[in-house]
Amino acid sequence: MSKVTITDSARKVIDTLRTEHGPLMFHQSGGCCDGSAPMCFPDGEFFIDDNDELLGEVHGCKYYMSKFQYEYWKHTHLTLDVTTGRGAGFSAEAPLGVRFIVASRLLVASD
Repeated sequence: MSKVTITDSARKVIDTLRTEHGPLMFHQSGGCCDGSAPMCFPDGEFFIDDNDELLGEVHGCKYYMSKFQYEYWKHTHLTLDVTTGRGAGFSAEAPLGVRFIVASRLLVASD
């Protein structure tokens, strides 16, 4: 069961980014920069270790969250979306004038 899904708008941005960067990955840390915003990187450019939890894949991209942050979000389902405006981080979509965001809801039995 994946704990993260994606909107059509976010799929289109990922397709655009893949043209330039190739395979991609996401990480949501809950740290500095963009707070708990999802960050997109070329696959392998963000170091993943035992402190990270794989939540699933969205549009062919692995989606990780720090285990510390996951403790707060483990009862939620995330939907990856995109909005106009630049985030404060180093995410790959920043030059496009958009940023990835997540909407969350509580998990239900049908998830």
